[in-house]
Amino acid sequence: MVSREKDWLRQALKDLEHAKKSIEMEDFEWACFAAQQAAEKAVKALFQKLGIEIWGHSVSRMLNMLPNDHRPPQELIDKAKEIDKHYIPSRYPNFHPEGAPLDYYTKEEAKRAVKYAEEIIEFCKSKIIQNEL
Repeated sequence: MVSREKDWLRQALKDLEHAKKSIEMEDFEWACFAAQQAAEKAVKALFQKLGIEIWGHSVSRMLNMLPNDHRPPQELIDKAKEIDKHYIPSRYPNFHPEGAPLDYYTKEEAKRAVKYAEEIIEFCKSKIIQNEL
């Protein structure tokens, strides 16, 4: 399998920038979704670096599936669980009892999602670099 961890990581960083810009534009639901995407792609970059194929969208599940010497502390996995909650509800009105996703997301929630995504990306980057040494 050809390793494409750099491509996955570059896209994760681009998605993170999109999340930050979405906060500035007050598109808080999109900020949360882009943060989830950024975290997901960073974790997939780490799996690529390890030569392991992984499927799915749950950041917390993927972090839990990392080999023991690459698994993050539980605190980071718990933050990933919060990010996981933005995968579908941030995009689809039928997830909510009424209204659209834009009616349910707040600036504070978006800022927290971006912060958690940054932490996950930094963790993955550190493990990717560690494996290059």
